[in-house]
Amino acid sequence: MKSLWFFDDVNLFKILCPHKFKAYKASHDFDSYKKKDYIYFEADSANKVYLIEKGKVKIGYYNEDGTEVVKAILTRGDLFGETAILGESKREEFAQSIDNLTSICPVGVDTILDLMRSSQSFSFKIYKIIGFKLKRLERRLQLLLFKDAKTRLLEFLDELCADYGYDCEKTGDKVIHHPYTQKDIACLIGTSRPTLNVLLNELKEENIIEFNRKEIRIHKKTA
Repeated sequence: MKSLWFFDDVNLFKILCPHKFKAYKASHDFDSYKKKDYIYFEADSANKVYLIEKGKVKIGYYNEDGTEVVKAILTRGDLFGETAILGESKREEFAQSIDNLTSICPVGVDTILDLMRSSQSFSFKIYKIIGFKLKRLERRLQLLLFKDAKTRLLEFLDELCADYGYDCEKTGDKVIHHPYTQKDIACLIGTSRPTLNVLLNELKEENIIEFNRKEIRIHKKTA
């Protein structure tokens, strides 16, 4: 599935952003954040849902020993804070900008619930998004708990392929144009950046992938 920016061929930003509705447009503004700015902290009141208009946002929490656990790194068009729709009153995670030009569209929970009540199809799409994200998070946590770093990387490459990949007509390779830095990927698979670099180079030496800063090419398997 492609990025949540286009979900079932529907542009969610056009559907959800209050700026697109005359009733909300006059009183609605986008919020801007710089790198390391927090959109919300753990235990903050959960009364809004957020859409990323541009930039990147890290979602995570801290263990009792202070270790940071990164649950997701989100980009343009992604939705976050959506558990507020399900009745969450306090945040159980933090959301932090990791880009100097992050722009966020905040949507009040009451606004979302009004839209959901007025449209069954809209309501279905919202619940489908939440279900998809919960399944992906569960899968990622299982990988962190039970798989070694190389397996976690290979599984993550499969996710990237589903979200951002396409087939090269000439070679049959899977080509992935993605928005993540190596630091982002290392955080998401629960390893260090030097270890990630070693693993990527191992896969390259095994002729499984080629990679640069913004592209990963997974070579077509041959018998």
